[in-house]
Amino acid sequence: MEDKNSIKSVKKFFDNDKIRNFIIIAGIVGIALIFLSSYIDFGSLSGKKEEEEFSVTTYSTKIESDLQSVISQIEGAGKTKVLLTMENSVEYVYLEGGTTKTKEIEPLIRGVLVVCEGGDDPIVVERITDAVTKALDISTAKVCITKLSE
Repeated sequence: MEDKNSIKSVKKFFDNDKIRNFIIIAGIVGIALIFLSSYIDFGSLSGKKEEEEFSVTTYSTKIESDLQSVISQIEGAGKTKVLLTMENSVEYVYLEGGTTKTKEIEPLIRGVLVVCEGGDDPIVVERITDAVTKALDISTAKVCITKLSE
């Protein structure tokens, strides 16, 4: 008996012209959005940022500028320029299925060249070498520090 009453109430609900028109309009809007989704990237319209593609150049430039600002703060270094060389590009590690990225292995640093005004002072050279090797976790053999020409 309750099933017949609930069926009647549902039929009565859908017999209302306003509700039926609303459902039809909502369906048309939904279909239109599905078709538009192939032409418009709705992900870029939202506030979410997609994961940015890794760029070795951007990575290298960021490290160079960070090192340059830090080294120029070291006493006696003065005006500083930094050049970084990288071994390879980024390496991505995926799960066995190949769809889920588990980690990114950043490029290896082959060498760092620091040119600064205090590059001829052995104490300044030692401070800069120590700072660079510790910051980048590289050996002293990969760091070259020289005086900036005037």
